[in-house]
Amino acid sequence: MLQDDLSTIRNRVFDDIAVGDTGTLVRTLTSADIQLFAVLSGDANPQHLDEDFAANTRFHSVIAHGMFGGALISAVLGTRLPGPGTIYLGQTLKFTAPVRVGDTLTTSVTVTARDEARKRLKLACQCINQDGVAVITGEADVIAPTEAIARPRATLPEVRLMPGGGEIQALLAHARGFGPLATAVVHPCDESSLGAALDAKAAGLITPILVAPQAKLQAVARQAGLDLGGCRIEDVPHSHAAAARAVELAVQGEAALLMKGSLHTDELMGAVVGCPALRTKRRISHCFLMQTPAYPRPFIVTDAAINIAPTLEEKADIIRNAIDLAHAIGVATPRVAILAAVETVNPHMPATLDAAILCKMADRGQISGALLDGPLAFDNAVSPAAARIKGIVSKVAGQADVLVAPDLESGNMLAKQLEYLGGANSAGVVLGARLPIVLTSRADSRESRLASCAVALLLARQYEATPP
Repeated sequence: MLQDDLSTIRNRVFDDIAVGDTGTLVRTLTSADIQLFAVLSGDANPQHLDEDFAANTRFHSVIAHGMFGGALISAVLGTRLPGPGTIYLGQTLKFTAPVRVGDTLTTSVTVTARDEARKRLKLACQCINQDGVAVITGEADVIAPTEAIARPRATLPEVRLMPGGGEIQALLAHARGFGPLATAVVHPCDESSLGAALDAKAAGLITPILVAPQAKLQAVARQAGLDLGGCRIEDVPHSHAAAARAVELAVQGEAALLMKGSLHTDELMGAVVGCPALRTKRRISHCFLMQTPAYPRPFIVTDAAINIAPTLEEKADIIRNAIDLAHAIGVATPRVAILAAVETVNPHMPATLDAAILCKMADRGQISGALLDGPLAFDNAVSPAAARIKGIVSKVAGQADVLVAPDLESGNMLAKQLEYLGGANSAGVVLGARLPIVLTSRADSRESRLASCAVALLLARQYEATPP
């Protein structure tokens, strides 16, 4: 019977409910509860989220949203009394005391009146904290179910918040300290790319030079309600000309960054690669800087956007570029994991041979500024437990700062799986040219675009001190 109660959710029909019947739920409030409620409701009042702000209010600490308690009352009505099939008609609430992190609330509803003809119930509602203080009182009016319902309990998804919650804000604040850089934004002729450039301008990261057909750009701005005031516009006839003009601005020293707009990546990168003045001895490559709830620190995935099937020599440059990025974000000696399907060298698996050679190149000083190990399977690269089970003794295994994919397909799939299934935040940048290139996607969030600009700004400032 106990197993049935745990696995099945049941209701109580109107005819089985009497005045005085009560349903109860007990819940201890956590910081994650408050943050998740803020995400779902959109209520980002600093009283609920900002400890420094809340310390100076009448409550002297963060408190829960009032309607969090209302949601608990709804949960009792929908799952306990009357349960599934209940139709909510009305609710009054009175908030009599604050609810703080760590408070344990006993939420109860008690039937006070029955309407036989309409199958309606009135229920007194209250939330009482661990000290016996009523923090919420009220009354609910519902239509009770008339047919019995018994259904398997749904398994709710696990929701995890990014550790600390402020990594992107910290990155933006750090980058802003260096001051904005002139940035050629190449053909930002849709709302998302133009909005991203203006957001980065407002955030103090870039001074945008909008390189695009002026009439088309202004039409997009009008339709999206965006203000182009104060922005320099380089009028060109089409996207191909925009890429060429942006490269000219970079060569002439008028732009310290390039930022992709709504044109194809190949079109922009073709203009960059075809300009000897912007090339270095390095192979151009792309890096994702990522942060996921399942990993304790930001990490880099490379290459996931430029090099389709890199050679050994090209992989060496991909690693050098990633090391430069790690240094720019403050990782003095990054741990670089060279990924393969297995952690042992197999002559039939070229990725494992490349990994072994790259590690030996690092031993000989041909790749410097980092610790390298490989081949490492993904689990051994990020999980100390997996590395320990496999008997891998390494300063890199289980704690990698850089993940080097064997080819673009595996790198791209890895980055997108981390983002869409692993809840990762990401920023993307292209390295290996004489200036960083912000390479964003139309699917990127506003936060991702801003973070990409911040990373590129940090790289550009590093290039000023140590040219690539």
